[in-house]
Amino acid sequence: MHTRRMRRADRLFQIVQLIRGRRLSTAEYLAQRLEVSVRTVYRDVADLQHQGVPIEGEAGVGYRMRAGFDLPPLMFTTEEAQALVASVRLAQGRLDHALAAQADAALGKILAVLPTTARAAAEGLALYAPPINRIDDDTRARLEPMRRAAESRHKLWMRYRDLKEAVSERTVRPLGCFFWSEVWTLAAWCEQREDFRNFRIDRVIELRVLDDRFRDEPGRTLPDLFRMYEVSEKN
Repeated sequence: MHTRRMRRADRLFQIVQLIRGRRLSTAEYLAQRLEVSVRTVYRDVADLQHQGVPIEGEAGVGYRMRAGFDLPPLMFTTEEAQALVASVRLAQGRLDHALAAQADAALGKILAVLPTTARAAAEGLALYAPPINRIDDDTRARLEPMRRAAESRHKLWMRYRDLKEAVSERTVRPLGCFFWSEVWTLAAWCEQREDFRNFRIDRVIELRVLDDRFRDEPGRTLPDLFRMYEVSEKN
């Protein structure tokens, strides 16, 4: 169904889903997703607030859902369920073992509550990810602690072999793991180089998660790295 023909009740439901799925949603973001005007979003959010939906925030700033708010279990369309199946199939061979297992478990829960016809259509999706370009076991084993360290803000120590085969020891602040079709890399702030660095995970020789934790500091965060990339692309 085209968004512009969406019933208002469906649009209000979609607004609730979009807001509760993000830390902060601007009216411009909601309008773009729903293909309506910003003024329509303002009116719809005000109506939801009037009906008792605990949406916090205001026009021009952004909206978020008050903690503790929940809705009945969601019902996915056939196309949405197929998209989830496709995402898991494409990702499983490229994630660490723990995350791949959780993705499979989450998908199983979703498929279990779908109507029979929707479930059959999702499971019969004619899209597959053959076992090529999947990450090796050593990379999988390193990916999970790196991912968790980035989430918990724990520093990492590692011995690393670069593309010139030079070996060095680094203490880094892990910022995020990135998949580049064939290889995973770790984006980090390197304390030895006092700068951002990208490390190929398959070239890490030894890895330790340190007890030392770090806090975000101006100029050393993932958004700072993204901004640096944006500037370099413009130049």
